[in-house]
Amino acid sequence: YQRRVHGGEVDPIRDLETIHSELVQKDLEFITTAMSKIERVAKTDKMKRGEYEFLERVRAHLAAGKQVRCGSWSAKEADILNPMQLLTAKSAVYLVNMSPDDYLRKKNKWLPKIKAWIDELSGEPMIPISTILEQQLLEMSEEEREAFYKEKQCASCIDKVVVAGYKALHLCHFFTAGSDEVKCWTIQVGTKAPQAAGRIHTDFEKGFICAETMKFEDLKECGSENEVKAAGKY
Repeated sequence: YQRRVHGGEVDPIRDLETIHSELVQKDLEFITTAMSKIERVAKTDKMKRGEYEFLERVRAHLAAGKQVRCGSWSAKEADILNPMQLLTAKSAVYLVNMSPDDYLRKKNKWLPKIKAWIDELSGEPMIPISTILEQQLLEMSEEEREAFYKEKQCASCIDKVVVAGYKALHLCHFFTAGSDEVKCWTIQVGTKAPQAAGRIHTDFEKGFICAETMKFEDLKECGSENEVKAAGKY
């Protein structure tokens, strides 16, 4: 982590605290403004009064220095929060940028301290990464990369970052395959088949009949679509 918020010597914990407090303050200002807009009508409107009282709880939560995503909210309360797009309501994945040497030896004096800070705040994922090394790997040929991985006993962490991002955003994906191409489609976890088909084309959702699916692991194991069908895994 090399963001120098205060200038001078690198101190990621200090910088995390600064960013954390700025995000909380911004959300606190937003909630205060939202409350002022409904305060008058909340005195006579029962629904608005309930919303106002809920926002008071959110404001108290933020005033205590806590991020919105770390609170316990009901589904109904989440429906009030979601349209607000609060900064501290968004999921986070922490990427700790390290020098290539530190990344390869899997050691840096700040890693345990950053991990402890994140665990205390939210327990969200932390991924060590070296952006310099990742750039160097991109510039290598495939053969050079494989030789480097073998020599240094390491691997790129880009795939890990992508997977962590998908999980944090509650996303998943599926593939469509034909004789000439394979395409990947991203959907929210829990999306039903007709709506997933709609990601490909709206007509597919409107005229949806059924979905024929197979697991990639089964395709890899069996070797072909016909073999997956023959094994009863289609």
